[in-house]
Amino acid sequence: MAKKAKFYTVWQGKKPGIYDSWSDCKAAITGFKGAQYKSFETFEQAKKAFNGNYNDFKGKKKGKPVMTPEQLQRFGTPNYHSISVDAASSGNPGVMEYQGVDTKTGKKLFRQGPFAQGTNNIGEFLAIVHGLAFLKQNKSDRIIYTDSRTAMSWVRKKTCNTKLKETPQNKELFDLIRRALDWLKNNSYQTPVVKWETKAWGEIPADFGRK
Repeated sequence: MAKKAKFYTVWQGKKPGIYDSWSDCKAAITGFKGAQYKSFETFEQAKKAFNGNYNDFKGKKKGKPVMTPEQLQRFGTPNYHSISVDAASSGNPGVMEYQGVDTKTGKKLFRQGPFAQGTNNIGEFLAIVHGLAFLKQNKSDRIIYTDSRTAMSWVRKKTCNTKLKETPQNKELFDLIRRALDWLKNNSYQTPVVKWETKAWGEIPADFGRK
């Protein structure tokens, strides 16, 4: 079965525009700090987005799944005295970036990438460690939300158990991984890292909105 075509809008990159292949889009954003891009199903949607504002499209999220009152009561509500972290990877491996935001307001607190070659798990791991360092530096007692159990496990074990091999293309990313591991081994912290309950609360506030 043929793969369904997609169109890619690049608001900020080496060359903003609309692309009909991921390879062309990737070339337009790789190495550009703060790149803004998103995929669409049709050219018309991509064109409308390009003529609009990135912020109006990046956070389009799917509706929350229907849950019974009993299920919702079990999960409760999010603790808004927190920050939320997430990563996005276009391919596995592929162009990857991560960010941390204020859970209640969505205000961006930090963002790294895009990196030319990474994985979502690596991004989620780095996002948590960045969040831990950010909160410790600011002497904050907020908690961290993540939707990745894998990344939580890596942080807890102070390891980055990725199968991705280091190459000249991703050396910058692996340097960042080594810095994160050094931070975990040389710093103590009291910050709880908590699983974001997507089924009850919808997408995590730090989500890049590219699903």
